[in-house]
Amino acid sequence: MAYKPQAGAQMAAPNVIPMADIMLVLLIIFMVVTPMLQKTHQVDLASVSDPRDMKDADKDDAIVVAVTRDGSIYLGNTKTKKEDITGQIKDQIANKLDKTVYVKSDARAKYGDVVAVVDEIRSAGVDQLGLLTEQNQERRTPPPPPSAASPSAD
Repeated sequence: MAYKPQAGAQMAAPNVIPMADIMLVLLIIFMVVTPMLQKTHQVDLASVSDPRDMKDADKDDAIVVAVTRDGSIYLGNTKTKKEDITGQIKDQIANKLDKTVYVKSDARAKYGDVVAVVDEIRSAGVDQLGLLTEQNQERRTPPPPPSAASPSAD
């Protein structure tokens, strides 16, 4: 009799261990890279109950000025001084059709710092100014309608 090798039983299920390892590595890469993709300095925006949608603020060429809670000012991702904002914004809006500048402020930034930045932007000749906020996370339920007065028994 001749020797006939027998093949082992075939597995019908895929081996997911290598796939899980690849997914874990991709997750770590995305977690490291994602913060670097932001175009502007990150701040904790003030939350409001009825914000307006400003889709143009997400454009690549949008001019965004950020004010942090410690009073630091960022034009895009570049830290700048309050005195230099006017000249830098004049340079950026010189050749643009849309001369809107967006200001995003930390919710705990001093009001005086934000007003000073807005004044500097206005002195650069900007007429359209957008203040960026975010939607309140808590959903307020509307108050119940007033109940009809119950008929009195006479």
